[in-house]
Amino acid sequence: MTTGLSQQYIMACAELHLPVNHFIEEVLRQAVQPEQYISALKICGNNRLLAVKRVTDEDFLAISRVLKQNSYITNLDLRFNNLTNTGAVNIARFLQDSCSIFHLNLMGNDIETDGAEQIAKALHRNDTLRSLRMTGNKVGNKGGMFFAAMLQINSTLEELDLGDCDLGIQCLIAFATVLKQNNSMRSINLNRPLFYVLQEDTSIHLALMLKVNNTLQEIHLSKHDMTDSGVERLCEALHENQTLKYLDLSCNKITRDGVKCLAELLKRNTTLEILDLTSNRMEDEGVIYLAKAIHSYNSRLKALAIVSNNITGQGLKALAAAIKLNQGLQYIYIWGNVLDEEASTVCVLLAFGLPITFYIGKLFESLKKVTLYMKS
Repeated sequence: MTTGLSQQYIMACAELHLPVNHFIEEVLRQAVQPEQYISALKICGNNRLLAVKRVTDEDFLAISRVLKQNSYITNLDLRFNNLTNTGAVNIARFLQDSCSIFHLNLMGNDIETDGAEQIAKALHRNDTLRSLRMTGNKVGNKGGMFFAAMLQINSTLEELDLGDCDLGIQCLIAFATVLKQNNSMRSINLNRPLFYVLQEDTSIHLALMLKVNNTLQEIHLSKHDMTDSGVERLCEALHENQTLKYLDLSCNKITRDGVKCLAELLKRNTTLEILDLTSNRMEDEGVIYLAKAIHSYNSRLKALAIVSNNITGQGLKALAAAIKLNQGLQYIYIWGNVLDEEASTVCVLLAFGLPITFYIGKLFESLKKVTLYMKS
């Protein structure tokens, strides 16, 4: 009889002289049913269904031994645990071995610059990992630079999430430079960097990258303090881009003038499928520009988020008229706007009169789920 994952974990703890983490033991016990194997192992520190004792640096040593014995596990989720730079060293050693992990989620841990360096350098020699999520680990500008350097060597990683990692302007410029040559990356998240400049330096470099990159399909540039000038440069580049499908410009400083540039882009761009403009300043005039583009020119856009843009019924009415003739748009997100009487009437007509999902509340699925839906 094959030894179960939980038994393998207990044996690994005994060999390493480590105490058994009963939370990990229970997750492993529930992970595999008799005669049935899984590809994903989720040991998440925010699990509300179990009594959680978060994974520590030493715990990962025992987990890695279990993973080496079970190559069918290709997705490892360790989000919201207590992994530090020391744990990152253990993770780096694991990644350097011939591991079978394709997707690794380290979101919300305590890995900083030194730990980021270890993981990034391990990926110089790793040819299996396809997706790495580091969201919320404060790796800083220097840590981000190690990942940028890694992308010059690694040719298998396809998705990298460094959102909310305190990246700096030098790091963003480095990513923009590297991605001009990298042919493997499909998705990158650079949300919420830390920099204080009045010029649109990063937007200019990212625009130059998007102009020549022919593999990137998804880019997240939320909280970049991007203004209309930066958006204009991005749009100029995207007129020549034929691969980007998901553009996230949420939580920036984009007004009607920047949205006008995006509307002109939608008239000509035939690849963009998701556009997130949440928490900007487009107002009615901006959404009317979008409506005109959707009405007469663009049928490829599948999801549009215009949440919290100070839009009233006037703008939503124009949008409703536009999407009546657009068969491609399937998801619209509008909560957080001025839902006056006219807007409410429009919402009802849209929700019941058109074959789209019209979201007016935060309880519905996120744009990321739309991305997964379109990839499946």
